[in-house]
Amino acid sequence: MKKYILLLLLAGCGFQPLYTERDTDIYVAPISGINGIELRNRLNAKFGGARDAGAKYTLVVNLKAPVTRYKALETTGDATWQEIVLTASYTLSADGEQFARGTESASESYTFVRYLVAANASYNNAVQNTIQVLAEKIGTRVIAETYRYEQDNPDDDAASE
Repeated sequence: MKKYILLLLLAGCGFQPLYTERDTDIYVAPISGINGIELRNRLNAKFGGARDAGAKYTLVVNLKAPVTRYKALETTGDATWQEIVLTASYTLSADGEQFARGTESASESYTFVRYLVAANASYNNAVQNTIQVLAEKIGTRVIAETYRYEQDNPDDDAASE
C-alpha cells in the first residue's frame, strides 16, 4: 500500500524523466585514438544514433591517454592489482556558440597477472568498462545541459520548427 501512495505522490509532483520523448540531435565529433572511437560509438548509441555535422548540437570530446596505477603489491614487489583512469574534457555548442563544458573521469581496478594473454584481457576489459562509465557520465551531463539550454532559449526551438 505504501508503494502505491508513493507512486501517486510522484505522479502529481511534475516529475518528468529526462529521456521522455526528447530528440537528442547531437553530433559527436570524431575522437582520436582507438579508445576515442569506442567512446564516440557509445555516446552515439546513448544519443539514439549517429548524427551528421548539421545537427542542432555539437559535442567535442578530448580523451586523454589512459593512466595506470599500481593498487596492490606483493612482498616481492610484484603488482597484483592495477587501476586504469580515463579522463575526458568536452564542450557542447549550438549554432557555433559554446554553452557548456566539463571534465569527467572514470576508473576501474583489474587483476594484473603474469600470463600475458590473461593480463591483456584483464586490462582490455577494464578499459572497456571504464569507457562505458565515461560515456554514461558525459552523455547524462550533455542531455541535462541540452535540456537546460532549451529551457533558457525557448525561441530557438520555435524558430527551428
